[in-house]
Amino acid sequence: MYCKNCGAQLPSGAYVCAQCGVPVGQGDTYCANCGQQTDPLAVVCVHCGASTKQPYPPQYQSAPPYAQQKSKIAAGLLGIFLGSLGVHNFYLGYTTKAIIQILLCTVGSILTCGIGAIAAGIWGLVEGILILAGSITCDANGVPLSN
Repeated sequence: MYCKNCGAQLPSGAYVCAQCGVPVGQGDTYCANCGQQTDPLAVVCVHCGASTKQPYPPQYQSAPPYAQQKSKIAAGLLGIFLGSLGVHNFYLGYTTKAIIQILLCTVGSILTCGIGAIAAGIWGLVEGILILAGSITCDANGVPLSN
């Protein structure tokens, strides 16, 4: 296995690249399977055909121990019940999106006679359902949500 950030060969079981210090699985410059340089927008490596968009190498069934996993159920319920205020997005680390939701709910509803709050509520409800259904699977750092 190779570092996706610098292309250095990684020993088995490594969680961080010893050459560049980046956690294993992060980066988009090199293929984790063959170590060849890849296009950051590529979905597969043109040299070996391996996927380049996995958040973690396939041998990890969950996030490495240094990554703090967030609860999928907590995020989904926050989205359903408090989604209009963006609480679930703050929880998952999507701060910009959360601020937009809270502004839409507060300032937007004042300027639009409540339509902004309704729109923000529907947005939060849909995201909460998508989280619980498994369509949204990672937090803002790419760490998979725990069950």
